[in-house]
Amino acid sequence: MNIEFLRSKIPQLTDLRLLNALASSGSQMSFHAGESLMDPGQFIKRIPIVLEGLIKVIRTDETGKELFLYYLEPGQTCALSLTCCSASRPSEIKALAEEDTMILGVPIDLHEKWMDEYRQWKEYVSSTYQSRFQELLETLDAVAFKRLDQRLMRYLSTKLKQQKATELQMTHQKIATEMGTSREVISRLLKQLEKRKWIELGRNVIYLRNDFEELVAKED
Repeated sequence: MNIEFLRSKIPQLTDLRLLNALASSGSQMSFHAGESLMDPGQFIKRIPIVLEGLIKVIRTDETGKELFLYYLEPGQTCALSLTCCSASRPSEIKALAEEDTMILGVPIDLHEKWMDEYRQWKEYVSSTYQSRFQELLETLDAVAFKRLDQRLMRYLSTKLKQQKATELQMTHQKIATEMGTSREVISRLLKQLEKRKWIELGRNVIYLRNDFEELVAKED
């Protein structure tokens, strides 16, 4: 793996010494869509930096109930993974490849060393914590203060942004699981959105209007 490739995938990192360290010490790993990168209870040995593809981060409870937290796009790493490895704690999240994905795995012992050695690595980690904390606050706000129909619209809008497509291949049950509710409730709310002509429902597919994000923004 060469420095120019890393620079193109992680543009926020420009320190040549750090890029050299990443290229020489990081491990390139590939995962197919739907493949698990991390499960609850596992100890994190490498910090993942996404180079290509998309990773979905999910919180699960002891009954298997899931709550979608956030996506990891190219150039990003996982704040919860950083927290677990710094505290030597097992993972509390599940990470799934939403599409074919390639990551750079950074050994956790180098993470601690680089925090002192490279200012830009420290800034990268700090920025990751800040952005993820803001996203988690937005998720908490949605759960606590928004109606379920508003949460559903926000969920679909997030999917649209991440997948860069107005055609979402997903079942009502999958949406319900990630939102922590029942399939019947999700189906009813999707039918309401269809009546408003915001979406069109097919078999395991949802077609969103081209201006869906603008419509959701107006509702907020």
